[in-house]
Amino acid sequence: MDRDAYRPSPTAEVACETTDGHATLVFVRDLRHPPATVWAALTDPARLAEWAPFLADRDLGSPGAAVLTMLDGDTREDQPATVRRAEPPHLLEYTWGDDLLRWELTSTAGGTRLTLRHTTTDPTVVPMVTAGWHICLDVAARLLDGDPVGPIRGMEAMDFGWAELRDAYARRLGLG
Repeated sequence: MDRDAYRPSPTAEVACETTDGHATLVFVRDLRHPPATVWAALTDPARLAEWAPFLADRDLGSPGAAVLTMLDGDTREDQPATVRRAEPPHLLEYTWGDDLLRWELTSTAGGTRLTLRHTTTDPTVVPMVTAGWHICLDVAARLLDGDPVGPIRGMEAMDFGWAELRDAYARRLGLG
């Protein structure tokens, strides 16, 4: 696919759970690939570089410290991470700065149901986080389908429907 022709897919199945001042985005996406293939895209630094909002300094498929580098144009920001749980190919949980990401992969007849639980200390950022993950997971799905568009990160996402997704998810989640 021509990168300039990329348009976001329809909004995904999402929810926002709040407890003790934390907000957890629950983002569900079905992918046409088995859990082991999706697991590799979530953990292998070379695969992450093709779709994720960060670069990883190591394979995330085992517990321990890591560094996730946010990219936005020429700006790079290293953020500490700790892989807390890695149970291939079904459960991956790691910190990212002050946030916690939990990826659950469930086999389905058509491939994998991916459930991302992204917990943050600032509930106001949930629509923005949701829009960002929507675009990243679109890019990941195209990559897995053999139709890569290349990573869309940082301010560049504004050119690919990020603001419209943010507003749509804010309405859907009641966080407008």
